[in-house]
Amino acid sequence: MENCSPYNSKKLTKTLLPILLLLLLLCTISQAQGNTNSNYIKSKCNITTYPSVCLNTLLPYASYVQTNPIKLCDTALDIAIDSAKNTSHMVLELGKNKGITKYEAAAIKDCIGDLKDAVYELKETLGAMNHLNDTDKDFQWDNAKTYASAVISDANSCLDGFSDRKVNPDVKAKISDAISYVTKLASNALAFINHLY
Repeated sequence: MENCSPYNSKKLTKTLLPILLLLLLLCTISQAQGNTNSNYIKSKCNITTYPSVCLNTLLPYASYVQTNPIKLCDTALDIAIDSAKNTSHMVLELGKNKGITKYEAAAIKDCIGDLKDAVYELKETLGAMNHLNDTDKDFQWDNAKTYASAVISDANSCLDGFSDRKVNPDVKAKISDAISYVTKLASNALAFINHLY
């Protein structure tokens, strides 16, 4: 019974109350920072051609990106690289199907080459972005824009290869959807790069 005395209860309240208030304050600050980070990404996605793709891919990285435009560009490029690699692998696997025609095989071979180029160019874009603090910042920025634009050209070349040949419509649709997604990601990354300065 002695532990339940009003004196011990007041002492416990005096000890716990500041701790609880501090925790509440930290949670509020953390939530406000999270909202700021999410709002930053939402506002930046509005400048892209594909804002819904932008939001779906970048909002999960809001706490990392914070309000840093370079981190935003780098994250968008990393996502595009992963997507291009996955698409390249998917196209490669489609090319291993025994029932493909010689036209499909030729289109797939060309597309794999285009996708390898796209991955290379995305990595070069990222490399140029990592040198924006160098004395040749403008040169690096121009390189980043050029490489990111080339990714879109390569993706379109892949699609063109399927439009000019007799290809199974299901194969064509699957590849077209995947390439279209890579193009959207690259386009969004390019929009961020274009609006850096």
